[in-house]
Amino acid sequence: MKIKTLRLSLYLLTITTLFFSCNSDDDDDTVPFVEADRTEQQAIDKDSLLAYLSSHYYNSGFFENEGTYSYSDVIISELPTDEDGNYLALPDPENNTLLSQAVETRTTEYLDVNYEYYVLNITQGEGDSPMYTDRVRVRYEGSSVSDGDIFDFRVTPIDLYLHGNGYDIDGAIRAWQLVLPTFKTADNWDLYNGSVDYTNYGMGMMFIPSGLAYFSSSVTGSSYDNLIFKFDLLQFEVVDHDNDGIPCYAEDIDNDSDLYSDDTDDNGLPNFIDRDDDGDDVLTIDELIPTTYEPYFPEDSDGPTLAENEFVRSRTQNNDGSVTLKTVTIADSNSDTIPDYLDPTITINYNETNE
Repeated sequence: MKIKTLRLSLYLLTITTLFFSCNSDDDDDTVPFVEADRTEQQAIDKDSLLAYLSSHYYNSGFFENEGTYSYSDVIISELPTDEDGNYLALPDPENNTLLSQAVETRTTEYLDVNYEYYVLNITQGEGDSPMYTDRVRVRYEGSSVSDGDIFDFRVTPIDLYLHGNGYDIDGAIRAWQLVLPTFKTADNWDLYNGSVDYTNYGMGMMFIPSGLAYFSSSVTGSSYDNLIFKFDLLQFEVVDHDNDGIPCYAEDIDNDSDLYSDDTDDNGLPNFIDRDDDGDDVLTIDELIPTTYEPYFPEDSDGPTLAENEFVRSRTQNNDGSVTLKTVTIADSNSDTIPDYLDPTITINYNETNE
């Protein structure tokens, strides 16, 4: 397996469709690039992925003993072949497992197309799971199914947004938004000799069709590239892109995993990047009830138990080692099941009333 000279970052994984043209001597004589039909391409990609999974195996026995492993410990190999090119039996089946027998098949609908993708769960992790809108700390390696070339990797942890804000923050490809939330982060970390050691984090692989990746873009070296990602999921941070007190995941009101479909005041700004979600001229942050809890010491307490509609606004470490927690809570002052921050008829400013 070779490493391509092209190095990407998952910050750049949200790719728009590219159009190419071939210029002749006449500048007006152009041939537009015609993108493949997504449904037809998915059928082709599915066949390619299934063929790969049925002809490749991984070193499953290596992970049977307790220990700390990383994505780099996963070794994918192709089945041996006879002189006619026919695949032979799986070598050393006690220590190796065929990918087709190890992966979980998952389905999703994306851009009106039904997609099938495959996930290998090596270690689930023992921390918490991120949402598809959060920022994750990961190590990873991305390669192409067709030639095995590595097009991107991070040996040291990097922080990546799974979902961008449509302006200056790019998000990851759709597959990452689907897979990473199904794993858990590390349950602890320690600083050792200047580096951070994480324990019991999620580790796995995803085998994804081009439609859940870059599709027609050739950023990996070729268009319609089916991809493999190995990854370690270490930590995550809840993201609030518009800093209005409501985390991005909670701005997905209809729970369709599409933040852009929720625009309460129909002003062209979806709620997750709109600081006044209902357009009543009272900022969303001011239509939430603020609370400051008494400082607590983490070694003695896990802190206050938050309500279902209560979100952490800040967590401050004090000089004495204690932590001061500030939160905001969604209010429904007229009990009509519509939160105040989404109800244009309610204009209570809780930051003023609490002064």
